[in-house]
Amino acid sequence: MKLTLGFSPCPNDTFIFDALIHHKIDTEGLEFEVYYDDVETLNLKAMRGELDITKLSYHAFAYVANQYVLLDAGSALGFGVGPMLICKGDEKQVLEDLTTDKRAVRIGIPGKYTTANFLLSLAFPNAKDKQEIVFSDIEQALLDDRIEVGLIIHENRFTYQEKGLKKIMDLGDYWEQKTGCAIPLGGIVANRKLPLEVQQKVNRVLRRSVEFAFANPKSGLEFICSHAQEMSEEVMYKHIDLYVNKYSVDLGAEGKKAIQLMFDTAKEKEIIPPISEELFLTPTGSL
Repeated sequence: MKLTLGFSPCPNDTFIFDALIHHKIDTEGLEFEVYYDDVETLNLKAMRGELDITKLSYHAFAYVANQYVLLDAGSALGFGVGPMLICKGDEKQVLEDLTTDKRAVRIGIPGKYTTANFLLSLAFPNAKDKQEIVFSDIEQALLDDRIEVGLIIHENRFTYQEKGLKKIMDLGDYWEQKTGCAIPLGGIVANRKLPLEVQQKVNRVLRRSVEFAFANPKSGLEFICSHAQEMSEEVMYKHIDLYVNKYSVDLGAEGKKAIQLMFDTAKEKEIIPPISEELFLTPTGSL
């Protein structure tokens, strides 16, 4: 059986999916047609229901929960992994402007449906002057004075300082201090049109792929590097270490609690629409 699969070319995703798409593990007869896209493109594809299996932001998942169910394997949650607000100018003054809402501050965001934008909406609900920019271009947009504040994700948290840019706030820290929970960034979802046994099979195979990657961290090096050509190996593995952890193997009760809290908070603040479907995959043996 062949399934369409979408994930980003970022090191954490290529690290996770390498063994699965290159048949280094038993895929139980599954084949995958792979699409590599940035996270907001994947979010929008999910909105259109284009893929059988896809990575997406947890914020976006709230809008497609009627079409997709969340797998236990493959997620990016954790502590100290959140998006960051950065600027070129006086970070204290910019933070004051954001907090007091005395004036509109131009903010570059990596996408409307990213979890980063969700956290920005929580921390600064009055921040409305937003410009969507591909995440990898946000630092340059700041340097070119096209925006005043950049909302960065992924490996940019390792590179912004060397470009003379300054941190205003770590929105992951904001979430952690507010809730005590890990921050849910992105997950892997399966189309609800797929039979439950296929959804469960994908989850088993994906978990196997993550476990293989942890046991053989250099196995996918060539593949990971081919999609991270402008990144040093050191930064690449910092990225992987930051975003791939125990929650990537299995969400567990702790991970599911953090996701449910995020959705409950977002619904309470009317950031996302109401959701009636069960978010999480039915476990094997619970048919």
